[in-house]
Amino acid sequence: MPTGITQSSISPLLMAWLVAVVIRLATGSATVATVTAAGILEPTTTSLPPAHAALLVLAIGCGSVFFSHVNDAGFWLIKEYFGISVGATIKSWSFMETVLSVCGLLLVLLVSAIV
Repeated sequence: MPTGITQSSISPLLMAWLVAVVIRLATGSATVATVTAAGILEPTTTSLPPAHAALLVLAIGCGSVFFSHVNDAGFWLIKEYFGISVGATIKSWSFMETVLSVCGLLLVLLVSAIV
């Protein structure tokens, strides 16, 4: 069991998002980020109430869509479908996904404060 994760003072929800973001940026794949982050953070779920375990899943999902870039097949689909340049795709699609990811995290953290 990774003691660094289970004994960290960082919120498990924030940590889940950060781990997914790092993996997403490294690989470009939302699927790889989701599955890998879920495996890494699995030890934290034993100490969470069911509602917070569900929020952990949402936090991972939010982190997995952070900043789509050239390693992401979806990036190229959007670029080609709309016939725009790589730079324009980053300024539009990648920026939109980053905003979606951060807003999703903020909503997850807000809900976690309520439940």
